[in-house]
Amino acid sequence: MKFEAQEIVKKLEWRYATKVFNPNKKITAEDWSAIEQSLLLSPSSYGLQPWKFLIVENKAIREQLLPLSWGQKQVTEASHFVVFTTLKKISEAYIKHYIKRIAEIRGQNAESLIGYQNMMIKNILETRSLEDVSAWNQRQSYIAMGFMLETAALLNIDTVPMEGIDPKAYDKVLGLENSDYQTVAAVALGYRDENDKYAGAKKVRFEKSSIIQKI
Repeated sequence: MKFEAQEIVKKLEWRYATKVFNPNKKITAEDWSAIEQSLLLSPSSYGLQPWKFLIVENKAIREQLLPLSWGQKQVTEASHFVVFTTLKKISEAYIKHYIKRIAEIRGQNAESLIGYQNMMIKNILETRSLEDVSAWNQRQSYIAMGFMLETAALLNIDTVPMEGIDPKAYDKVLGLENSDYQTVAAVALGYRDENDKYAGAKKVRFEKSSIIQKI
């Protein structure tokens, strides 16, 4: 199945940061499976996937997250709520685990991947500070978020990416304080309420000529 170019553009024009969700309309299991696959298939530097996506289904937990999200009701009213977390650091053991996974999936001998393994260890662990690696990991998560937002738009599913949250407080509620992961951002997904006045608002973007340059 191939999407026509203009059809994709129309879907992206249709998408907006949904302010009010219909709490009674839920994403189907089939569509949600596709959205989860978009996260699994998202690219990342070196393919390391330094992330974990928490699908918060527990209503009580979502209620706890509401005041930690500037009171944005999308947290509790949306069909699904996903918290994006990333590794606080990348260890040599994690890189070796990834190498083992490559060998397993592609039917290769792990020994043949030692060069790639050592290159990652040098470039990530030996030449970057812990702060740089943490920030780098967080940037990777936004690639996955973009993949998910577009996939949802193609499925006519509304979304709102949310950075207006208290990451450290989220970590406490979600039990991440003493884990290898930390909260970065979140995305609420579902279907817009017919009374959301922002649904019909025109998108405000700068002129194409001012942000896309051919060299």
